[in-house]
Amino acid sequence: MTRPFRQERPHIADPNRTTVLAKMRMIGVISDTHGLLRPEAIAALRGVEHILHAGDVGDPRILDTLRELAPVTAISGNIDVDGPCSYLPATEVVTLHGHTFYMLHDRHALDLDPAAAGFSAIISGHSHRPLIEWRKGVLYLNPGSAGPRRFSLPISLALVTIDEDSLQPQLVNLP
Repeated sequence: MTRPFRQERPHIADPNRTTVLAKMRMIGVISDTHGLLRPEAIAALRGVEHILHAGDVGDPRILDTLRELAPVTAISGNIDVDGPCSYLPATEVVTLHGHTFYMLHDRHALDLDPAAAGFSAIISGHSHRPLIEWRKGVLYLNPGSAGPRRFSLPISLALVTIDEDSLQPQLVNLP
């Protein structure tokens, strides 16, 4: 017995859902490369819309490689004060899709009230310890170190999904 041909109904996307997905963006956050850009970090950052490097770059070729993936905003860290990355600013403010990120290498040097200043996020590095913390509605994000292993700390970076109303950070541990 043959079955009669049954035509499947075409899938119709919910236009509201499509709009929400279209407005979501992903950025990458990396820090403390110390002259080493791991292939795993490059793979994890592939497809992001923008990359924030929170200092201790160590080698400007790292920024060149990252720029092949996406636009890059980078600051200097304590190892970048002299040498080939000394041209990088100590702090930076970047606005991406309506969210303003304040970047500094050592968050303990923060000398302003981020909530009062209207910042959505504080991006830092220095400690090599990954951290996601919320204070007064402001995201404090340290992606950890993506460079040489230090002590027993993980090698990591972060991804942040941005939509109109929120930031959704995620730490990514690298092998």
